[in-house]
Amino acid sequence: MSDLSGPRSASAAPLGMAGGDWLPVTSGESGASVHRSADATRYAKCVPAAEAADLRAERDRIAWLSGQGVPGPRVLDWHEGDAGACLVTGAVAGVPADQVPAEDLRASWASIADAVRRLHEVPVSRCPFRRGLDAVVAVARDVVARDAVNPEFLPVEQQHTPSAELLARLTRQVARRRDQEAADTVVCHGDLCLPNIILDPRTLEVSGFVDLGRLGRADRHADLALLFANARETWTDEGQARAADAAFAERYGIALDPGRLRFYLHLDPLTWG
Repeated sequence: MSDLSGPRSASAAPLGMAGGDWLPVTSGESGASVHRSADATRYAKCVPAAEAADLRAERDRIAWLSGQGVPGPRVLDWHEGDAGACLVTGAVAGVPADQVPAEDLRASWASIADAVRRLHEVPVSRCPFRRGLDAVVAVARDVVARDAVNPEFLPVEQQHTPSAELLARLTRQVARRRDQEAADTVVCHGDLCLPNIILDPRTLEVSGFVDLGRLGRADRHADLALLFANARETWTDEGQARAADAAFAERYGIALDPGRLRFYLHLDPLTWG
């Protein structure tokens, strides 16, 4: 959980968590209740009992990644009861990468490529968490069946297309993408957008990754598709964006597959709902 900004006022510790005043975080898209400690060293993420399993899974991912040499938060405390669950983590010092201007993002781009490569180089055999294509498609089927796709998450050109049609276009590619995933599985962040990459504001080096609830084994292009698309909201024009994609690929050491990038970019919005 990053150091998000917004108006705050002191409140009691969430779900009975002890240790001083807590300030509600009022920005971010998560439906969870998120608080920051008054000394800015801890975050508490709380959910109702019905969502405790998902938060427990996020806790386990954070704890696992902290032992793999990849920078990120640490689990400090956990509370679960009839009222719900609360996860307390150490804050990752710095500023989310979506909150810096284009020139600073460009200066940090090599560090971001290095950090993503370090994450993707964690041996897959060590990772107990799956985020395989078949599981992700199953989530998309459920979201589409419930008519819960948020059109604002879709590319502009798809926002007036029925979500069932969008999913049908993607499922025709699944056999081919499954084979590609099998040949190129890495440990993925799962939601690798700029708000989840924290930068040191002085050095513009990566301080860590946050919001790890979707971390797991997957095709590396699932991460790269989200990163490149989200960074386009910061770059000043498409020419700069394409140059950044190429620079990232060179630093990371990969020949990008545009078809796979497009597939995962279009699949991801169908999985939130």
